Amino acid sequence: MSFGRLASRPSPQPMSDINMTPLVDVMLVLLVIFMLAAPLLASSIKLDLPQSDAAKAEQSAPFVTVVVGPDGQIYFNDKALDLAQLAQQLALSAQANPLTELQLRADSALPYGRLMEVMGVAQKVNLNRIGFVTDETSGNKTPPNQAVRSGGKP
Repeated sequence: MSFGRLASRPSPQPMSDINMTPLVDVMLVLLVIFMLAAPLLASSIKLDLPQSDAAKAEQSAPFVTVVVGPDGQIYFNDKALDLAQLAQQLALSAQANPLTELQLRADSALPYGRLMEVMGVAQKVNLNRIGFVTDETSGNKTPPNQAVRSGGKP
């Protein structure tokens, strides 16, 4: 009886190819996550904006957005502020660029007086360029030049 070496097979060579399946799986999962998370990154303040037939303005000047909710709460960059804090933030924006435009998003149920308070604060800090953000109307209404006047004649 001899105790020699057992016959051994040569060891298999390591794979030199990259398995793409796990990489594709990870990329698809990341794509789904970002698709679900992207809408959540938008402004989370729910508003019922007034409707308008006006053409959309082109954005050329720098702007800041102030949102006034239906309860009268003021938001600047999605942070709730009072009028004094809003005045400070708007003053900083006006000092940075005097041509800064204030884009005002206000709920259609907001009392007119609260809107005037916000506009007054903006004008006190020399932000006189104020734009109102509206939703587009969902149908063609009578154009302004064909509207019936108070006398009943077109």
